[in-house]
Amino acid sequence: MSTTQRMQRVVRTFKLGEEPLDCEYWLTKSMPERLDALLDLINEHHGWTDETQPRLQRVLVVAQQQ
Repeated sequence: MSTTQRMQRVVRTFKLGEEPLDCEYWLTKSMPERLDALLDLINEHHGWTDETQPRLQRVLVVAQQQ
């Protein structure tokens, strides 16, 4: 993810009982598109950017040789 794209707000109205299923929309998307959308939601939830995304910590353990 090189750049973060913002979603455009869209409002649609449907009669009760005639709403489309979210599952039908996501089934039309490829697996990489679904994964990108999921990662975007995770990053948005945590407030991460490419610069602030957590990384693995470096850990150094010193063991005594016997």
